[in-house]
Order: sequence, then C-alpha cells, then structure tokens
Amino acid sequence: MWDSVPWFVEGGAEHSSEVTRLMSYAAFGGSQGIVGPQDLQVRSLIAPAAAVQIAPGACALLNRAAGASYQAYAARLPATHEVPIAATGQAARSDLIVARVENPYSYGETWPLPADPKVGPFIFTRVISGVPNTTTDVRQIRPNDSAITLARVDIPANTAAITQSMITDCRSLVQPRTVRSIYTASPTSDQNWAGDRNNWIQWPPVARWQVTVPQWATKARVIMNIAGTQVIDGSVWGSCGFRIGPMSGQSVVFESSTARINMISADTIDIPWIFRGNSFWLEAMIQLDARNPGWLQADVATTAIADVEWSQAPEVTPR
Repeated sequence: MWDSVPWFVEGGAEHSSEVTRLMSYAAFGGSQGIVGPQDLQVRSLIAPAAAVQIAPGACALLNRAAGASYQAYAARLPATHEVPIAATGQAARSDLIVARVENPYSYGETWPLPADPKVGPFIFTRVISGVPNTTTDVRQIRPNDSAITLARVDIPANTAAITQSMITDCRSLVQPRTVRSIYTASPTSDQNWAGDRNNWIQWPPVARWQVTVPQWATKARVIMNIAGTQVIDGSVWGSCGFRIGPMSGQSVVFESSTARINMISADTIDIPWIFRGNSFWLEAMIQLDARNPGWLQADVATTAIADVEWSQAPEVTPR
C-alpha cells in the first residue's frame, strides 16, 4: 500500500516522517556529505591539546535504518565545538570522527530515547576509536550507521596533544559542482616563434582566452593542446604549459625534429579563494632551449585546444 499522505496535502493531513525525509533525499540527489567546501572541517586546537575542533557547517546523512529507502536527514552545526580525544598509551591508535544521527524512532534502530523528544539531541559528533589506519569511511566499519565521515586522527604512541599533521580529512561534498568548457582557436596567418630562448612566453598568440573562475570553484583541471605546430630549421627542445592569470600548471618537456608536432600539457590546480569569481587570461606557455637551432610556427594548419573543468571539493583551510 501507498504511504497514504504524499507531500503535500492540505486540510490538516498528517505527513509521515518517511515522506518528509524523502524530500531531503530528493533535494540532495540521493547523496550524503557536507554542503559547502569548508563545512565541518576537523582541525587541531590553536594550542594543541587532547581535543579537536569541528568547524560550523551543514550536511546530509542517508538514513541507513532497516527498510529506510529513499530517506535522508539534513543537519547543521551552527557554531564551532570541541570534541575530546583520548590519549594513547604504548601503542599508536587511529580514531574516526563522524557526524551521526541517532534516531530511536526510526524503524529497527536501538538508540536510547532522549530526555526530551522535542529537542533531542538526535545528531552527534562521535569518535570511533581504534579503527584501521587505512579507514576513510565509516561504512567500512559500521555500514548501518546513519553517519558521514569527517576525519581520521592517527595518534602516535604516548601522545595526548593532537596536532594538525595527525588529522586526515575524509569529507566529501553532497553535491559537488562541475562545469566544463572547451576553447579552440586557429591562426589565420603564420605566427612564428618570437620569444627569447630559455624564457617562458605566451605562445602562440591565438592560444589565449579570457575565462571567469566560478565563485564556487576550488580546483581547475586543464588540458592544453597546441596541435599541428610546425618545426622549422632543425630540431627543437623545450617545454609547454599553461597559466590562468597568476596560476601556472605543470609543464611538459618536448623534443622533436619532425615537421609537425602536438604539444600537450595538463594539470589540476587549486584555486585560492581570492581568485574565485574573477576573470583571467587562460594562456598557452612555451619555452625553447637555446641549444637547439629549430623554432616553431603556428599557422592555418594549427589548432589550439584548451579543455577546462572547474570543480568543487572539500577545502582544508590552514590552522
């Protein structure tokens, strides 16, 4: 039989908690995790001690109670709070820090009843102590918990104070954003190499596009391909790469004496918050070594291709 009251019916109809959690599940796309990249980050205290600090934020948690299909909880932590971590003895230990819903009213759950059902609490930051030091997800050790993983803390032997280096971020975004754009350009006439040897220059001139960094982007994955570049007057040895404003990607070495070459570079770069929402030039960058006599020419048979994917991932802000 149907759950007899769908969302939403007027006239004082009573809507079940299951249908209400279905709305959360649909809103979060059936996923769980943090809502914003900086939400619920686990950090050491400014003066390291036997505790960690959980940053404010919001999250979605799938209801994993028996028979609870298509259900999710939405929760928020409005203020920073501290969670104690027990000291180690003669052996090292790894602890998993999770956010967990403990709802005794959901079918099949055995959590204790709260003192006041109106205010709970029904969600907690929990420390699961003594997990394998390869654990990254609470489902690896407690698959039936309605919980998300925030961090793992790997504590050396005989240690009480938790430092940032002991904390491994294990968060994931509930709905990470991505957007991909492909830019192409071809010269309408010859664009000869016009740079100084051993120095980086923007080349070819046609491989230059203005892009706007999305306000939410934390990373850019870029593939830069200058296809069909002509090698003239001997062999060439050099490097190719790209930059987005002040942000440079990994360069790649090339060497060739053939008539036409493809120069390809790719990298994933972090986008500092100060650059988000701003416009920059996305540019191909080339360097030629002075020991080789050849030079480069981009012409009507050359195509510059830039494949850019902006993405969003959890951020770890420095302590």
